[in-house]
Amino acid sequence: MFEAFDRTGTGSSKWARAGAGRIALGLADMDLPGPPAIGAALAARAGHRAFGYTVCDPDGRQLVAEWYRRRHGVVVDPDWVMLLPFGPRTAVRLLLEAAEPRGPVVFGTPEWGGFGPVCRAAGLPYREVPLARDEDGYRLPVEEFADLRPGVVMVSSPHNPSGRPWRAREIRALAELAEESGGLLLSDEVHGDLVHPDADARHPVAVALPGTGSDGGAVRHTVTLNSVGKTFNTSGIPSCFALVPAAALRERLTAVMAGHGFWEGGLLEQLVQRAAFSEGGPWLDGLLAHLAVARDLAVEALGGAVAARPQASYLLWLDAAAVARKAGLPGLPGEHARAAILTERDVELADGSDFGPGGHGFLRLNYALPLARLRAALTHLTCENGL
Repeated sequence: MFEAFDRTGTGSSKWARAGAGRIALGLADMDLPGPPAIGAALAARAGHRAFGYTVCDPDGRQLVAEWYRRRHGVVVDPDWVMLLPFGPRTAVRLLLEAAEPRGPVVFGTPEWGGFGPVCRAAGLPYREVPLARDEDGYRLPVEEFADLRPGVVMVSSPHNPSGRPWRAREIRALAELAEESGGLLLSDEVHGDLVHPDADARHPVAVALPGTGSDGGAVRHTVTLNSVGKTFNTSGIPSCFALVPAAALRERLTAVMAGHGFWEGGLLEQLVQRAAFSEGGPWLDGLLAHLAVARDLAVEALGGAVAARPQASYLLWLDAAAVARKAGLPGLPGEHARAAILTERDVELADGSDFGPGGHGFLRLNYALPLARLRAALTHLTCENGL
């Protein structure tokens, strides 16, 4: 199902960044074929050669709600769903504008590298708070967030870059903090459908947690952002959806979108989302089984360089200096490890500094590859190729 897969000639930015002759393990983009139903839906629509303006899929909100019921066992009100014709980074930017925060935006570090640039583009003050870390991985510093009196709290859930599913109590505490401060919790859950079968915790959907549901005040201060892009490897067709329980915030976001020339829906976006949610479940089950095997291969090969064993998504957070030693390049400080591994071992990894101050000295590895290619990359990284 997930064997040899060649992306030559597809314009892949991930492989272009790595350069010819190198194995790309940097960007969060799977080198695995997506669900056949998505390709079939696009091909069928392409047969009708009119591609004009479209209305929003009248069943789209219910499809999202049904997906959450089947996959996560939670209730999402279809009225909360906003179907957005752009990627999650744009959604974060426009949600910040619609939220009109009265305090700083706060988020952890290391954390997905998009939050900081988006805050700067919006002209908003922000604070990066170091994430606590123990033998089980990172923890959310809820008390430190509270001390900053945030206008918006942002979090990737599960955590990007370490692949840790946050615990429900942690996300609930952030929602309560947002309610107390009159602000907003923005939970970026684009990896939320990728929790591994052997994970010790389920993914907590922020808007559906006990205490934040329709009868809880915190729900009006919480937004869940998600996309089929990461789950089904369709990020090249940008789209996402937001679960926004507060009607007033939905109205403001609609107005902000209109000011930027956007409206709900989108032709290709809706085709992809409908096919993914209607027919992609069995494919996703197979993907998760594959990712668990790939994860174990990578963790076993890299051993002590692994900073945290992931339980979600397809990203491995690594101590950069330890990876360099594994690759037969000892003595390198962490900030030089990526460049040395790229040039000496022909493997491209993501630099931890892209994930804020807490990422200095780390590297991120994407293991969503066919197993043969992953084994080849790990051979390069563990100096077993005679280099």
